Amino acid sequence: MARILACVDGSAYAESVADCAAYAAKGLSADVELLHVLGRRDAPSRDFSGRVGFEGRSQLLERLSALDEERFRLLQQSGRLALDALRERLAAAGAPNVHATLRTGDLLEEIAARESEADLLVIGKRGEASDYARLHLGSNLERVIRASTLPVLVAAKSFRPVERAVIAFDGRSGALKALDAVSRSPLARGVAFTVVTAGERTGEARRMLESALSLLRAGGLEAEGRIVPGEPATVIGAAVEETGAGLLVMGAYGHSRLRSLVVGSVTAELINGCRVPALVHR
Repeated sequence: MARILACVDGSAYAESVADCAAYAAKGLSADVELLHVLGRRDAPSRDFSGRVGFEGRSQLLERLSALDEERFRLLQQSGRLALDALRERLAAAGAPNVHATLRTGDLLEEIAARESEADLLVIGKRGEASDYARLHLGSNLERVIRASTLPVLVAAKSFRPVERAVIAFDGRSGALKALDAVSRSPLARGVAFTVVTAGERTGEARRMLESALSLLRAGGLEAEGRIVPGEPATVIGAAVEETGAGLLVMGAYGHSRLRSLVVGSVTAELINGCRVPALVHR
């Protein structure tokens, strides 16, 4: 059975992550693991000695330690309650089998330990620390897209059933992989696709687009294509709005190119500016 790993936290994106995971789970008949990772810096500290002076030191250290442990217990309790609520949300949406896991550690390490058993990773566009930083992607998302070998479904602030989708296509390996995956995915059934290439309408661009459309149509999918001059982020973002798409499908650059993700690559611009979920393939 397919397996979906959905990473959640206390951010405003957690419910949308659950909704995206439920959508994928129903279409793929997949299990879902909800994963909430508390950072190591959230764990109680045993050493406050460098933070206080000598006078009254013993009592103060004991109080600081007790407060720190209580804060961590509250974080764990809050995390468990959030996972319970999200698990109920997934079950109500029809997800067949949902597990919830609370861990303390590093998110990337926890994902890496589960990747070999997963088929899809779902994560919010932004996390708790950057809910309202609209000009930036969440730091965990940047790290995950760099490191993960799985397709990553990036949840937007809200989710709606996908009836139309835009595929950003530039002929690169990531875009070709995304196209091939879509042509074979049960999630694509009943979805109308618009394949968009940004750039000049050259003979080569037309051949690439026609090849992409042929692959989708051979898989029994409804697909149309367009070549639009302009900057990719602007052109593709406009196509999402114009078509009323509920999903953007795209490829990501290889590991070395992903260093530019933070400073404004097309990948980052599209994810950041798009109001719908983005499915990113390596």
